[in-house]
Amino acid sequence: MERFSKFGGVVVFLAVLSLEQGGALGVWEQAHATFYGGSDAAGTMGGACGYGNLYTDGYGIKTAALSTALFSNGKSCGACYQIVCDSKKVPQWVGCKRSGGIRFTINGRDYFELVLISNVGGAGDISRVWIKGSRTNTWEAMSRNWGSNWQTLTYLNGQSLSFRIQTSDGRTRTAYDVASSNWRFGQTFSTNVHF
Repeated sequence: MERFSKFGGVVVFLAVLSLEQGGALGVWEQAHATFYGGSDAAGTMGGACGYGNLYTDGYGIKTAALSTALFSNGKSCGACYQIVCDSKKVPQWVGCKRSGGIRFTINGRDYFELVLISNVGGAGDISRVWIKGSRTNTWEAMSRNWGSNWQTLTYLNGQSLSFRIQTSDGRTRTAYDVASSNWRFGQTFSTNVHF
């Protein structure tokens, strides 16, 4: 994709490796991806996954916008794809490599926590998320709102927050006390937890 970064707005028709659950080797599928915004990826910032600034969220400019079929209503946000222009090449899965730990940006208001989860390595795409406040006894499942934004309708203000994440390959990680009890909406918290 670096070769295409010189040409803003280039649509690339190519073969994309489709991965099965569990990280098994998949099959090549014809697909297309788009790279926007010149060599600095300015036109790709934001996007349908909600990451915002691709540099600060750990993704950089080696990023492409997927077709509707591959995007899968946001379920593919954060996933890594091997992209080639020759479908005769042997498919090989390579995990997403991220620097640092998983990041959580908490937005919303009172009974609505909207959490953007970024910098997820390994499979990269998140299949399930749970949240637990320091005054609750159980892990509560969150639902995908859009892209890589997950929501809960539970009042968790004034509690430290822990998160449990499962990626599409079934691996699960838990980040305890990510946000202290004095967290505020709009803050981003980095962890030492990674896949």
